[in-house]
Amino acid sequence: MSPTLLAFLAFLPILSAAILLVGLRIPAKTAMPISFAATVVIAFVIWDIPSNYIAASAIQGLFITFDILYIIFGAIVLLNLLKYSRAIRVIREGFTDITEDRRIQVIIIAWLFGSFIEGAAGFGTPAAVVAPLLVGLGFPTFCAVMLGMMVQSTAVTFGAVGTPILVGISGGIQSPELTAELANSGMGFSDYIQLVTSNAVMLHAITGTLMPTLMVCMMTRFFGKNKSWKEGLQVLPFTLFGGLAFTVPYFLTGTFLGPEFPSLLGALVAIPIVVFAAKRGFLMPAKTWNFDSDSNWPKSWIGSLNVKLDIKDDDKKMSLTRAWAPYVMLAGFLVLTRLTQLPIKEWLTAVKIGWTEILGTTVSASSSPLYLPGTVFLVVGLITMVIHKMKRSDVKIAFSESAKMLLGAGFVLIFTVPMVRIYINSGTNPSDLPGMPIAMAEWVAGNVGSIYPMFAPSIGALGAFIAGSNTVSNLMFGLFQFGVAAKLAMPTYFILALQAVGAAAGNMIAIHNVVAASATVGFLGKEGMILRKTIIPTLYYLIAVGILGLIFLA
Repeated sequence: MSPTLLAFLAFLPILSAAILLVGLRIPAKTAMPISFAATVVIAFVIWDIPSNYIAASAIQGLFITFDILYIIFGAIVLLNLLKYSRAIRVIREGFTDITEDRRIQVIIIAWLFGSFIEGAAGFGTPAAVVAPLLVGLGFPTFCAVMLGMMVQSTAVTFGAVGTPILVGISGGIQSPELTAELANSGMGFSDYIQLVTSNAVMLHAITGTLMPTLMVCMMTRFFGKNKSWKEGLQVLPFTLFGGLAFTVPYFLTGTFLGPEFPSLLGALVAIPIVVFAAKRGFLMPAKTWNFDSDSNWPKSWIGSLNVKLDIKDDDKKMSLTRAWAPYVMLAGFLVLTRLTQLPIKEWLTAVKIGWTEILGTTVSASSSPLYLPGTVFLVVGLITMVIHKMKRSDVKIAFSESAKMLLGAGFVLIFTVPMVRIYINSGTNPSDLPGMPIAMAEWVAGNVGSIYPMFAPSIGALGAFIAGSNTVSNLMFGLFQFGVAAKLAMPTYFILALQAVGAAAGNMIAIHNVVAASATVGFLGKEGMILRKTIIPTLYYLIAVGILGLIFLA
């Protein structure tokens, strides 16, 4: 079979999902079962993968589905608890005290706080935190999900305390070829990983500085009363300031300290700087921007999550500190449970639920439920009940509403994630064909030649689009990118940096990330609408980074 036909067949399930979701605007609950079925047929008929391996991959996907649903449930529960404790009202008023301008709120909440959560936890957690919080502050649900997806870009390569590099790149390139290159160069493995890190953080810092501007402009253009790009550009001085406040310490941290803390420290440095500047009016716009009255919003902007409560005159108003305490605890606990220097991570990951050699295959699956961010969400939720002195009836309603919202996401994800695992495991087949993702990547590499740096980020993005994970994309394509770079006599570490950065950009259009973010705010069934928006920043990122790759390797 020709490489072109093989690549097309591998791409067909993804193409079908894109046509159904984006082109025909069919909800994911219908589109993803069709795409799953197409993947199974192609895996069985073309790749000749035995049925027990296909079933094992699907079961492996169900383990991951549980992890995702657990995170979603925890995020929804925490938000609903804050809703019924009246904390969301206090948080909303607190942001109004900083500024009533929604454009500035986006920079502080989505860009900076979201990047901090990404640096601490990763794995889609930022959208599960940011999107509900924005809805609670009065943003249209559609806009909140879009912004929650967009924050999963610059910070992602160094999310979860550097996991995409320390696990993804490091694990994906272990090979005799790498050993030989290191021996020839006299370089240690840790030095090589630092080279990848330094180049990735440089590419991200250049490209990511404009992300707050793009976030604000897309909000004013698609969700403003006047549908204006100009209203977003009116705050260009502040959006650039907000971008640099994060990317400068982010770049310095990655260059001098390694891959663990660029996103975490970048956000920690930037948040107090930007909040202080906003309070003092530094570079702030002359006119405040807000959404049109919610009574004028199209129904397509609104989800089923309702964060408004009837406020009674005798309701006691809590302090801003107590209202924010759950989010502060959430951030702190996420950091503490992810630091390898502390024993907490080891304790939590020691508890595993798993199935080795599923159905007699080499495929295995496991979950560490105590280590998942969902557990942190729920622990913080339990503490919130106490410190906010919640009524038992309010707690019961919060959990009940959260469980109902989870059902729709579960149905979609039980098809989406198993489809992903069949894709990723398709390299194990008796026909000796390359796995489906590798078949697509080999076709690209074989047809672009010397301008390959322009396309290397897109391969990383393809992996993230399929898997919903920068880490998995790096594991999937790391060695492939290394081999192509060596064949084209290009610096392998730089091509791997392009892979890592492109995989971060791909998170903005990863289907099961979109489903997960939508589920937290009751916006399921409109995934195609979100993808049509998030493809814009994804293309910006891939084109910008690709051009930078050509320039640096010219």
